[in-house]
Amino acid sequence: MKHTPTIRAELDRYIQQKGLSLAQFGQLAGMNRGIISAIVSGNKSMSVNQLDRITEAMGLPEGEFYDLFIENFIIDHPPNMRRIEPFLFRCAELDKLDAIRRVVGAIMDNLLYSPKLFEIAEELLSQGRHEAALLLYEGVAETERYQHSERLAICQYRIFKIQVGEAQSRNLEAATLLEPFVERLDEMEQLDALKDLANVYRSLRKWDKVDEIARKMRAKAEIQYSMKHQQQSRMCDESSKKLSRPLFVYIAYADLLCSGSCEAKGDYHQALQYTYAYASLDWVLEKDEDTQHWMGLFQNWAEGNTYVYKLLSGDINVLNDYVHYIIASSDKVDKEMIVKLLNVMFAANQYKLDVNDIIKRFEPIIASFVQQPSTDMYTKQVIPEQYARLGYELAYYYLHQGSYEDGFKYLMYSLESYHTLNNETYYLNCVGMFEHFRTHTIPETKEKYSKFIEKVWLDNVKKNGTANHCS
Repeated sequence: MKHTPTIRAELDRYIQQKGLSLAQFGQLAGMNRGIISAIVSGNKSMSVNQLDRITEAMGLPEGEFYDLFIENFIIDHPPNMRRIEPFLFRCAELDKLDAIRRVVGAIMDNLLYSPKLFEIAEELLSQGRHEAALLLYEGVAETERYQHSERLAICQYRIFKIQVGEAQSRNLEAATLLEPFVERLDEMEQLDALKDLANVYRSLRKWDKVDEIARKMRAKAEIQYSMKHQQQSRMCDESSKKLSRPLFVYIAYADLLCSGSCEAKGDYHQALQYTYAYASLDWVLEKDEDTQHWMGLFQNWAEGNTYVYKLLSGDINVLNDYVHYIIASSDKVDKEMIVKLLNVMFAANQYKLDVNDIIKRFEPIIASFVQQPSTDMYTKQVIPEQYARLGYELAYYYLHQGSYEDGFKYLMYSLESYHTLNNETYYLNCVGMFEHFRTHTIPETKEKYSKFIEKVWLDNVKKNGTANHCS
């Protein structure tokens, strides 16, 4: 039978090797002799704070004995949340995720610990320690998977928000897993969950899902908005403060999402009708500063999208008006600028327009647009895909014009971006476009392309465990 070492034995061995008295070691650790004696003799359990002091006094790295702490004081004892809670926070500080995983696995057989672990997860999330929080949310969700509780739904929503990232295949899986739990959330939190789901499906270009979720969000938001403005609606008014946006935004944003879905399907007339709907917000009763801010945004989006849908319908006479509209908002590089330039390229490629002067005018913005980390689902998901798509449309435009140097520059950017996003469809479109124009490629670009394709291949071999028979 394997003997499990103990922290007490390690401490006792150290004290004897160094020839220290208990009082002397206590001075090094900032603890009195009685506590050290009780720990060494086994008459006293240990807190993580005391463990950290002992570890430091022994000259060892932080967290050196955390695995033993789990063995000695968590697995071998009835779970004590007064000991476990500070230990989990300390593990999160030191990024010791394996230790957190072990603790969760050791105690989550008992539903009684779910509420406290959920509280800890929420606190870790508020501190920005997302990976640590994720382990706790997953543990609680696994334990409560048959409970049909609101806490389970909140866990699934938190897991979704933490997991959504650059890999679009993973995002699709995360969205699919969240959908069945949305209805179990608080009625107000459902609105944010639906908004986030819609933005993920929008980035995946799954327009039927975008349309379905947007309609559901609009119906729920309309009910809540009506209740808010009925008499004796203080409870609803207080509940709406939990939302990340003013309540009316979810109604207007649903129309904006539906307009985007119609645009993607080529139904520009219906897209315009939805645009007129979210442009007309005279029904909004609030007058506060936040409301005015959002109403201004919707008015601005409606003006631009009205030009876009007319332009994409074939009314190229509005191109100059649209460019003036872009110029008026180009004093700062915001996350919408990329969308506006992308619309110009859609029209240019669809109707074979010469937009060289327009591209030249906005070249500094195209070259300097930098993605900034964000917790907002739209910025995290929709914008990166659109920036990759802009590279693709610019490549298409230049290559078909015979401007091969610029064309291949943007094509390589788009190819690499879509690989990062794990968007197989557009990644293959980029490969196909490269092969179509391969004869116009300079040797340096061919070499860069070949090395990139080989790297993708070898990465897939490594990831999937496929046999690699290369010498």
